[in-house]
This record gives sequence, C-alpha cells and structure tokens, in this order.
Amino acid sequence: MIELREVCKTVLSGTAPLTILHPLSLRVPRGQFVAIVGPSGSGKSTLLGLIAGLDAPTAGEVLIDGVNITALDEDRLARLRGEKIGFVFQFFHLIPSLTAYENVAVPMEIAGVAEPRGRAEMLLEEVGLTGRAHHYPSQLSGGEQQRVALARALANDPPIVLADEPTGNLDSTNGRHIMDLLRDVHQSRGTTVVLVTHDADLAALADAKLVLRDGRVVEGV
Repeated sequence: MIELREVCKTVLSGTAPLTILHPLSLRVPRGQFVAIVGPSGSGKSTLLGLIAGLDAPTAGEVLIDGVNITALDEDRLARLRGEKIGFVFQFFHLIPSLTAYENVAVPMEIAGVAEPRGRAEMLLEEVGLTGRAHHYPSQLSGGEQQRVALARALANDPPIVLADEPTGNLDSTNGRHIMDLLRDVHQSRGTTVVLVTHDADLAALADAKLVLRDGRVVEGV
C-alpha cells in the first residue's frame, strides 16, 4: 500500500518560496490502478517522484507498505526501491551502450540474481520484443524502447509500478499499446500501478483518478 500523510513540496524560486505541491494525504490500496492527471505544472510528476523516493518532501511522510521512506538513509531507500518499485520514465532512460536484453538484466544483476537471462528473456517476450533482445536502443523505435523500459521496471517483480507520462513521447497507437501492457501487468500480477498522464482517455481506463491543479487535489481518491 502507498500512503502519503500531509505531504508537501516547496522550493526556492530566486529568493521566494514556491509551493509545487500543497499538503495532501493519499492512500492507494494494494493492487489498485490509479491515474494522476492535471495540466502541466500541476505537480503530477513531483508527486510521483515523492512516492518513488526520488525526491524528498518538504514536510509530511511517505509510506510504502508501512515503511516511512522519508526516514530512510540513501542505502536503505535504494534497497527498498529495488525490491518494491519499478519506474517507467517518459524518455525511456535506457543505457545506450547496452542491448535491450542487457538493459532488462541490469536491475537483476544489481539485486544479485545469479542467472537473470531466463527472466529477462521472458519479460521481453511478454512485451512483444523477443526478436529485438540484442538490438541497442538506437536501433529500436520509441514504442519499442518504452516496452524495454517497462520490461526493465518489472525485472525484480516489484509490487508497485510508477509510470511518469509513459505514452507522452509516443504516437497514439504505441501509446495505447503501452497502456494495454500496464493494464495486463496490473490484472495478471495484481501490481499496484500509479500512472501520470495528461491523456483523459488513458486515465479513464484506470480504477481511480486523482486530479491535480496548481499543486492541489481537486478531484479523486
């Protein structure tokens, strides 16, 4: 389960404080698919980064399965992320010098999995890239790169997948394919999925929706 308790984020803009995210509390039950929507600058990606532990809140607490991640040091936080959270970025963030297979295998190697080959191949097959395993990112289309990124996010079978505008760099056909894959992951594995999107049609496919505007929740869970 994901729980936020009065979480907010404020940064300095010049010499003046700028509140990106006003205090909010949120609970995402295990196995739910939640879409976070809102206009640019509404705080969507900031919220997702706080849930992932990629950023720290100015105040409040973020709990993942009952663990207050805002109280963890960097090593323990990295270990929790490796075990519990898969992250899919808008711009893929694949390692350009590694093949699709190697990109998917990296999280397993970091986690100390002795023989990652079988699982990496299975995940690439799951996202429809069996024949592209030994291609480098520069040899793949945008849609294929995002499917590799999704396979990589699933490498250690995390209970939570966070996706930040995963269709934002894709055409509508590839974007819908990525959304279908996320729904399959959610339904077949019982994975908790939190999706940031500006696409109302995609958001409508989620179990629940959270609407942000100017850093405040205006609708939803």
